[in-house]
Amino acid sequence: MTICDLEIGQSAVISAVGGEGALRQHFLDMGLIPGIEVTLIKYAPMGDPMELMVSGYSLTLRLADAARIDITNVHEHPGGRGEVLEPIQPSKDIPHPGIGEEGRGRERDRDVSEDHIVFALAGNQNCGKTTLFNQLTGSNQHVGNFPGVTVDRKSGVIKGYPGTEVVDLPGIYSLSPYTSEEIVSRQFILEEKPSAIINIIDATNIERNLYLTMQLLELNVPIVIALNMMDEMTGNGGSVLINEMEEILQVPVIPTSAAKNQGVEELAEHAVRIARLGETHGRVDFCNPKDHNGAVHRAIHGIMSLVGDHAEAAGIPVRFAVTKLIEGDPLVTKALALTENEEEMVEKITRQMEEECGMDRSAAMADMRYTFIRRLCHQTVIKPKESKERIRSQKLDSFLTGKWTAIPAFVAIMGLVFWLTFNVIGAFFQNLLDEGIQIITHWTDQWLTAMDVATPIHSLIIDGVFTGVGSVLSFVPIVVVLYLFLSLLEDSGYMARVAFFMDKLLRRVGLSGRSIVPMLVGFGCSVPAIMSSRTLPSERDRKMTLLLIPFMSCSAKMPIYAFFANTFFPKYAAPVMISMYFIGILMAILIALIGKNTVFKGEAVPFVMELPNYRMPGAKSVLQLMWDKAKDFLQRAFSVIFIGTIVVWFLQNFNFSMNMVSDPQSSMLAALAGFLAPLFIPLGFGNWQMVTALISGFLAKESVVSMMAVVYGGTAAVRSAITPLAAFTFMVFCLLYTPCIAAVATIRKEQGREAAILMVIFQCVVAWLVAWAVHLMGSILL
Repeated sequence: MTICDLEIGQSAVISAVGGEGALRQHFLDMGLIPGIEVTLIKYAPMGDPMELMVSGYSLTLRLADAARIDITNVHEHPGGRGEVLEPIQPSKDIPHPGIGEEGRGRERDRDVSEDHIVFALAGNQNCGKTTLFNQLTGSNQHVGNFPGVTVDRKSGVIKGYPGTEVVDLPGIYSLSPYTSEEIVSRQFILEEKPSAIINIIDATNIERNLYLTMQLLELNVPIVIALNMMDEMTGNGGSVLINEMEEILQVPVIPTSAAKNQGVEELAEHAVRIARLGETHGRVDFCNPKDHNGAVHRAIHGIMSLVGDHAEAAGIPVRFAVTKLIEGDPLVTKALALTENEEEMVEKITRQMEEECGMDRSAAMADMRYTFIRRLCHQTVIKPKESKERIRSQKLDSFLTGKWTAIPAFVAIMGLVFWLTFNVIGAFFQNLLDEGIQIITHWTDQWLTAMDVATPIHSLIIDGVFTGVGSVLSFVPIVVVLYLFLSLLEDSGYMARVAFFMDKLLRRVGLSGRSIVPMLVGFGCSVPAIMSSRTLPSERDRKMTLLLIPFMSCSAKMPIYAFFANTFFPKYAAPVMISMYFIGILMAILIALIGKNTVFKGEAVPFVMELPNYRMPGAKSVLQLMWDKAKDFLQRAFSVIFIGTIVVWFLQNFNFSMNMVSDPQSSMLAALAGFLAPLFIPLGFGNWQMVTALISGFLAKESVVSMMAVVYGGTAAVRSAITPLAAFTFMVFCLLYTPCIAAVATIRKEQGREAAILMVIFQCVVAWLVAWAVHLMGSILL
């Protein structure tokens, strides 16, 4: 039997985990190991994936992946493993380590600069890491990228401790090289060698979170554990014996509630002290000599003696190197550079371990860690009753992820978000900012006139900088407000549910459920949509999603649709406008299907994801995110936008003799448009005026209509210049051709210059071909 054979509410014990490579390792790291009990909670509304309960937390799994996991002992009610756990013996030399405590620390020979101390903040997703980071650093934050990847690197100075820097590592579940986030986190710790690690653990899900802790302890770096959300745990009748846990792990354990700013000062004090003194922990060995008759213990220690010099030469802690070598970690294996004889010895020892313990190497390592964790929790954790947060989540999920209610609820929620963003709150602040820019522009215009500034300089400042850049700056309120709502939905835990019930639908076009969020945001604005794609776990999914986002009709295209629909199709304006959205979606599906079988061959990454309890987002974290996104948008896109604005202004106001012109028809832009116009004759609008509008649309899509008003002089002239079929074809081309310069600049920052250029060319080619097909079919039918 496999997990697929379970009925809703049934439980079983895992007997074997199939699959291979990094995917199988990811299953094991997530707690799906032989001997663990799983319970089937429900299926997604479309029947796939499923939600499981594993070691006290919810996990999603596709049916195809669940079919690889064998089970036994099927029963109706969860009952636990029923195993007798042997107590962990603390160090005899140090009854209580006192690490990080004033006057009780053990000094180690370690070179730590007191001028600049770097901390790595590491933890699982949904453990309150971002909230803790904000509490530690306040507004003293900097957002950049880790070298060579698009993963965000947030860092800041701990309040009250100048000369410190805490780097917020991506939320990860293990240090296996499965996702780019895990690789980035591991490389940062191993290569940049932070002074200490602050490991944040969700106290309400302690077993799941401690798995990462076990691997961090193997790195032999000073570490302090922040036991977060202790207020929730104690509120549900649970507790943790802090001193006993410290005694066993040999590291400081600080109970905290980041959301309430409790224990944060004590955490910072301990972290700074262990970093300055270079205090490392004593325990890195988590294998019990009695487990599996000592098979795992003998294998690890035998290989340690064999590869110790290689690990030291590679700069990798030997215990960490050995466990990853046994797991078959390709990065560690390559770094150790073992000889052929040494590789054969390692393989022989590992195979002997597999035979003696009755499970494969990867499962044996995962079982070793989880067995230690169960013993640790048995000794130090007083388990709470079923939490209020879990009960509340189950009630909300019965509606928000129900078979018949999930999709309608999702459509209603996103409709409300877009309505509030683009019609109420965002629109209000956008209009307010636009009015402010207009007032400043007017004052500047009057001042330049009074100062008798030269006409070219005057035009450059007013028509180029203020008008061009100002039109793009008006996006900022939309970006900020949209991210406000998205962060509320993300931090509350709802977006994880959206990915859960949309996964099957998106998988048909080669994507995972996580891609739904960026594409939805694309209907509002491509810029935040592109930025939100960073959360996708694989580079393949990220690139494929970025390719599809421009096909979503962003709000900036709405004025184009409205103008042409009301001018040429007044009786059918609404259906014509709606058709643009459907054409965009159909083209995205078509491109995805083609890409799935060509450029983006391969399946979307497995959908193994934790479903956190619903929680009320913290106001401070949400506001900090809004500020970060606004600042990030301006920093990333402003330089390209500014240059593009100046170029368009220059082409629009000068001829090839470098003389300023008053008639746009005499400008270089008109000449360039006239040169390109023959390309659009097959589409029905091969004149310089329409092409000029398209070129200006590269700066901002809203400027297409305003540019047409300038070059044509009014709606009547536009109506007489082209046919209704050409107007519809023009709308289709505007839907599909290159996004605005702000979006292109964002793609350039995310994927590089070459990717941005290729995307612009690709979009224009697709737009031309589709518009030509539409015009051809229209000519035949009409």
